[in-house]
Amino acid sequence: MCSFVAGVADATGASVSGIVINTFEAIEASELAKIRRELPLPAFAIGPLHLLSSSQDSAEQSLYTPDLSCLAWLDAQPAARSVLYVSLGSLACVDRGVFEEMAWGLAGSGVPFLWVVRPGSVTGTGGGGGEEVPPLPDGFNEEVRNRGKIVTWAPQREVLAHAAIGAFWTHCGWNSILESVCGGVPMLVQPCFADQMVNARYVTREWGVGMEVGEEIERETVAKVVTKVMVGEDGPLMREKARRLQMQASAATSSAMDGLVQYVLSL
Repeated sequence: MCSFVAGVADATGASVSGIVINTFEAIEASELAKIRRELPLPAFAIGPLHLLSSSQDSAEQSLYTPDLSCLAWLDAQPAARSVLYVSLGSLACVDRGVFEEMAWGLAGSGVPFLWVVRPGSVTGTGGGGGEEVPPLPDGFNEEVRNRGKIVTWAPQREVLAHAAIGAFWTHCGWNSILESVCGGVPMLVQPCFADQMVNARYVTREWGVGMEVGEEIERETVAKVVTKVMVGEDGPLMREKARRLQMQASAATSSAMDGLVQYVLSL
C-alpha cells in the first residue's frame, strides 16, 4: 500500500499536502504506523467515513433501490441478535451451484435470516449482471416459511444497526466491514476478489470478530458455521469483541477529523 500511495503522491507533485485514509487506529495501528514511517506526508485516519454522512445520503448513492419492508420484518422478530443478515455486495456474483448451497445451508441452520439476492447476482441467471432476480431452489420457500426474508437490496446501515441482527455474512468489501464494525456485528466472511481476501483475514485472525464460511460452499458446512456464530459458544465472544470495536470506531471519527481540520488550517 505504501508504494501505491507514494506513487500517487509523486504523480500529483507538490499539490499533495497529506493523505486521508478511511480507517481508524484501533483496527490498523501497525499499518498506519508503517505508512507514516515510509511516506514523506502526514497521513490521517479519519474513518469510518460513513459516520460523517446520513443514511439518506447512503441510500441516494446506492446502485439499487432498497426494499424498506425488511426493516418492518426485523422489527417483528421476537428476539434480539437472532437474525443473520446475508449480502455479498453490489458487484460479486456466484454460480448457481454455490447459490443453491447457500440457500439450503441457511434453511438447514434453523436460524432466521435476511438475505439480499441482487438481480443478476447468480451467473447463468440474468447474465451475471442482468436484471433478472435469480429463482430460489424448488421447495426452499416452503422449507423456511416465515423464518427468512429475501429482498433484492437492503438499507444496509439501518439493517446492521438493528437490534435483531446477530451476524453479517459478507463478501468483505471494506465499506461493508466498517459498517458491520460500527454496528457491533460479528461477521461470516466469504471474500470474492481483490482486497476482500486480505480484509477477511483481518476480520477473522487479527480482530477476532468473524469466522470463515469456507473455500468450498457446501450446505452442511454453511449450516454448521451459521449455527456456531448465531447460537454457539463462539458467538458471544465475537459479539463482545465487535462491541468494543464499535465503541472505538464511534470515538475515532470526531477526534481524527479535528486533527485533520487543524492541519488544513495550518497550511
